[in-house]
Parts: sequence; structure tokens; C-alpha cells
Amino acid sequence: MGAEDQLEGCTGFEWDEHNTAKNWDSHRVTTEEAEDLFFQEPLVVRADTRHSKPEKRYYALGHTSAGRKLFAAFTIRNNLIRVISVRDMNRNETRVYQIYEEENP
Repeated sequence: MGAEDQLEGCTGFEWDEHNTAKNWDSHRVTTEEAEDLFFQEPLVVRADTRHSKPEKRYYALGHTSAGRKLFAAFTIRNNLIRVISVRDMNRNETRVYQIYEEENP
């Protein structure tokens, strides 16, 4: 089952207070912005094999409805998206996302 397929069965979000505070303090990203990312197209979702121990992790590249381009690391627990970290895309991620947008209008 692909990463995008995993999202199909999700019914909401689960937030950890520590991660929420860290995402705001370090990156100035709110939970609302992070959630909004998952409802915009295009959304690039891939398995994060390097960080998938002990649980399977994913990352997403996308944008909010306000146009902010974000990177999110997340896992799925009990059909809920649990965002671990979310931040603005770096230069390389922005380039990858732009290429994806051009190839998938």
C-alpha cells in the first residue's frame, strides 16, 4: 500500500502537545496550517524509510490554502495523522515540489 493510499483511510489528526509547541516555537507553524496542508493539491507524500523505526513514517510536501509551502513529517496511528514535525520547505524540497507541480497540473 502506497503512502497516498494510507492517507485515504485517515479520519482526522492527533496532536502531541510537545510537538505542537516545538513546531510553533521552532518554525512558527500552527496546527491549523499543518492540517490545511493535507487538504490542498498537489500533495507529495512519500515513505520516510530513514526514520521509520520503530513505526512507519512519512513526509509530505505541499502548500496551505494561503500558499505557504510546507514540509511535514508524520505517522499514522489508528487512522489519524500524527504530525511529528512541520516547517517551511527548504530550497531542495521547494525545487522537488515545483517539478512535481509542473508534471502534475
